[in-house]
Amino acid sequence: MAFIQYIGRIQFDDGARQTLPAEVARLGLERPLIISDRGLQANGVLAKALEFLTGWEALPTFLDVPSNPTEAAARAALDLYRSEGCDGVIAIGGGSPMDCGKAVALLATHDQPLEVYLAKSGGEARITRDVAPVIAMPTTAGTGSEIGRGAGLTLANGEKEVFLSPNLVPRVAICDPELTHGLPPHLTAATGIDAFTHAFEAFLSPAVNPPADAIALEALRRMHAWLPRAVADGRNAQARANVMMAALEAAMTTWKGLGLTHALSMPFDDLGLHHGTVVGVLLPHTIDFLTEAVPIERLAAASEALGSTPATLAIDLAAFTEQLGLPSDLTALGVDPRSLADYGVLAAGSAFNRTAPGQASAADYERMARSAMTPFGRQVVLR
Repeated sequence: MAFIQYIGRIQFDDGARQTLPAEVARLGLERPLIISDRGLQANGVLAKALEFLTGWEALPTFLDVPSNPTEAAARAALDLYRSEGCDGVIAIGGGSPMDCGKAVALLATHDQPLEVYLAKSGGEARITRDVAPVIAMPTTAGTGSEIGRGAGLTLANGEKEVFLSPNLVPRVAICDPELTHGLPPHLTAATGIDAFTHAFEAFLSPAVNPPADAIALEALRRMHAWLPRAVADGRNAQARANVMMAALEAAMTTWKGLGLTHALSMPFDDLGLHHGTVVGVLLPHTIDFLTEAVPIERLAAASEALGSTPATLAIDLAAFTEQLGLPSDLTALGVDPRSLADYGVLAAGSAFNRTAPGQASAADYERMARSAMTPFGRQVVLR
């Protein structure tokens, strides 16, 4: 028997930001905390996202969210939430503001240390329905945090950890592709390949969820077709809408869990590297392990959605990331190869490894990371 669950109210369309006042009223929020970042404030996207919410300028606003959200930032935002008597969160931005917003909503209503709620220590059972309401407005098309049950946060000890619970799903996701039109090509590519990998890894997860599998294949086809066009022309409204829809579809599939690439990306996130960029570099280097761990018919279905075959999938994925202008290897990102054994241990202990096919060992992850130190250049041979 398969347990299948989807949660979340979604507004999707060009101009969907117009629905924000009605959604705020529907939730009964009187003083939400706005969480975003200074880049979106500077480029005008924050004001554009809020333009239909009368009086938003007077609402308490937290903008000091780093590129990879931290416990320190979440606690600083929590202090503002409490001092201003807030009753919910409007999180605007990419995955960092949205995950920070989820952490604030959790901390505002749960009294135990954050470590108690970690996915790897069974924290999902301790996250109750009391989580404060969150409205999420993505300004990138990648993380899927706007409808996802997860949040990633770098804790005070410097390690990035994951929180998972249906109660962390934002009450409302307002997905307006117009908010992504000014996103630079490199961020369009990096956030898009992250979403692409969500769908790819969810489809290959051993968890049973046929509806999610169907959505994952659709997300792969859509992102593969439209992401290069969005990177090439950020004002292409059709491309932007399709990429945002593909990211949303990919997020719907992550209830199955993610896999090797996301497990291995976590220690590199701790270095301050951009998550999606790291994911794009690592993805082709996981295929060799997957050919051993995944039934051939399932790998063939994923390959077919991309116009590829299992035998050429790694090469084709490397070519796809190259087409998007993403870096080709970890060396280009400044990674020190002397730390890769430690990173393998961290990846093997991550929550994502528990949902990955084959549950790779620390040594397996170290081999993948070492392979990714140089550009992918060999064809996967099925054994």
